[in-house]
Amino acid sequence: MDMPISDDRIADDAKTVTKNESVVEYPDAVEIDPASATEAQTDAQPLLFPRVHVDARGVALTVLATIAFIFALRAAQRFFIPLTFGIFIAYTLSPLVDALQRWRMPRALATTIVMISMLTIFVTQISSLHTEFDAILDQLPVATRKFSNEMSKLQYGQGGLMQKMQTAATEIEKATSQATTGVPQNVKKTVVNETPVLKLRELLLAGSLGIMDLLGQTVMMLFLIFFLLLSGDKFKRKLVKITGPSLTQKRVTVQILSKINTSVQQYMFMLLVTNGLLALLTWIAFHLIGLENAGAWAVTAGLLHIIPYFGSILMALAAFLIAYVQFGTISMALLVAGVSMAIATMVGMLVTTWMTGRITRMNAAAVFISLLFWGWLWGAWGLLLGVPIIVIVKVVSEHVDGMQAVAELLSE
Repeated sequence: MDMPISDDRIADDAKTVTKNESVVEYPDAVEIDPASATEAQTDAQPLLFPRVHVDARGVALTVLATIAFIFALRAAQRFFIPLTFGIFIAYTLSPLVDALQRWRMPRALATTIVMISMLTIFVTQISSLHTEFDAILDQLPVATRKFSNEMSKLQYGQGGLMQKMQTAATEIEKATSQATTGVPQNVKKTVVNETPVLKLRELLLAGSLGIMDLLGQTVMMLFLIFFLLLSGDKFKRKLVKITGPSLTQKRVTVQILSKINTSVQQYMFMLLVTNGLLALLTWIAFHLIGLENAGAWAVTAGLLHIIPYFGSILMALAAFLIAYVQFGTISMALLVAGVSMAIATMVGMLVTTWMTGRITRMNAAAVFISLLFWGWLWGAWGLLLGVPIIVIVKVVSEHVDGMQAVAELLSE
């Protein structure tokens, strides 16, 4: 039987519950400083300029290695220039050798036929245009001197400011010389001119050494082309073999080599088509104008057009000087130079741009900067080799991990 609960007990229980609720403690509670709370809130907010962690040691080593490699290329340019030329020419002639080999011809015989044909065509063209090139070389100094004299007349004309300044400077120099030496200017001095006996010998020796050096590099390049054509795909198979046992690495290497082979051959074919077209149009235009040695100038225009941007400007300047000597008027000289630039611009904009976009898809600014770099590194040869080298760099960087940034910079 349940006992009745008194009101006093209920009141005591209520007091106990109230007392227990009022003494609940929170051991983790800590008094928070307002300044600390503000600082914590600030740290929790995202930074406006996030920190980028850079491996300073790795970057420094990369920069030093790059500088060392560049100066090694510059110091050993007498070796690297023929080597690079030989590789590119071998890439260009390789389809001809492959075509002859598909006709059941031994590769050694096919390589020999292609090399002999190339040398025969080159020597024949040089011999046929030898007299015209000699005439051009004889006319260039005369043209330069005549144009310089005409410009001097325009700049230092009678009664001009520069002429007056030169006259005053000459009189001051005479007065100063007479005051310091005490010898009147009208007294003639006898000056013994020593004949530079060794000068001519040194010049001949330097010229002979330069010719021998050029011949040696040419022979080296021809042998390199012959052996590269003779080897065929051996180097490609060896490169694939030494990349490693991984099938993925071998596949990537095959893709890189195939893309390099295709890109270089297409670029060389583009140069052959565009420069041949430009030479033909230049010969027709100069022949119609009546310029002497039009054939030699057409070949020169085609060769200089290999150098982007700068080649057309050099050709226009040379044509201006020669036309001024032949016709004797500025208007005709400007006409010849303008025709040369118009043909180069038309071929460059309509043909070269279209073919280059389909083959390489290169950034124009990157091409121009690369030309400046290779021109500084290897001179005129660097201007010729700069674009093919950049094409290869772009192809390699597209397939190698860690070089995608380079490929992005070189792309359109």
